[in-house]
Amino acid sequence: MNKPVLPEDESQEKYLVPGLERGLRLLCEFSRQDKTLSAPELARRLDVPRSTVFRLLTTLERMGFVERNDGGRDYRLGMAVLRLGFEYLASLELTEIGRPLLDRLRDEIGYSCNLVVRDGRSIVYVAKSVTQTAFASHVNVGTRLPAHATVLGRVLLEDLTLAELRDLYPEEHLEVFSSNTPKTVVELFDMVQNDKQRGYVLQEGFFETSISTIAAPVRDHSGKVVAAMGATIPSPHIDTDQLDLIVVKVRDTANELSRLLDHAPQQSGKGAGKVVNMWRE
Repeated sequence: MNKPVLPEDESQEKYLVPGLERGLRLLCEFSRQDKTLSAPELARRLDVPRSTVFRLLTTLERMGFVERNDGGRDYRLGMAVLRLGFEYLASLELTEIGRPLLDRLRDEIGYSCNLVVRDGRSIVYVAKSVTQTAFASHVNVGTRLPAHATVLGRVLLEDLTLAELRDLYPEEHLEVFSSNTPKTVVELFDMVQNDKQRGYVLQEGFFETSISTIAAPVRDHSGKVVAAMGATIPSPHIDTDQLDLIVVKVRDTANELSRLLDHAPQQSGKGAGKVVNMWRE
């Protein structure tokens, strides 16, 4: 007698470990905005008894994933989370291969360079190569920024159809971070499609005032955009004479990383020619 075929979600349900799931959900409640949380607040957010939260916190504290603030009432993330994050980054083929290329690009153009990936609606910095005279920046490895409002995020959204973008951003109006932020999904879609046709993005002050970014896509063997490589240029922006060379260097390095990830680009001729200046677009 044949066994009934269950939906994938239903067949996997019996293998879930509720305690582990709750513990991971608890860790995910901490963020840049909520650096410290109390046990009662966590119980409210997770909708579980306080006694359960205390047991979870005790276990996580013993393993180093959370620690108590001075006074012992509130909790924050512990060093074990950071260690786990760095181990994850070190295990990525993308960062292992891409870091030397970032360093070389930084030396060639004289500006800090970054490699980012997309996690849902956010971009995450997974590698960074800074100059010795780097300007002050709040961006570090692990930093998350809104994809729709950043130049690097626009690159990472290039492959999405309008329907997929609507699924990702179901709200009528997008959150605005600067005068350049697209205000609707349609406006965002048009923007990233133009970026895709051009083959790179170059813009000043898109997310942070007086900071220019040049970015290009990194693709894998399937042709999907898996990362964005970018150079960050502090204001005042560079001479127009240098601009063409820097754009070419960023694009060539992104293409080189793509080839190392077994991407075989089709010859289309797109994006060739003079660099389009979009500093104040």
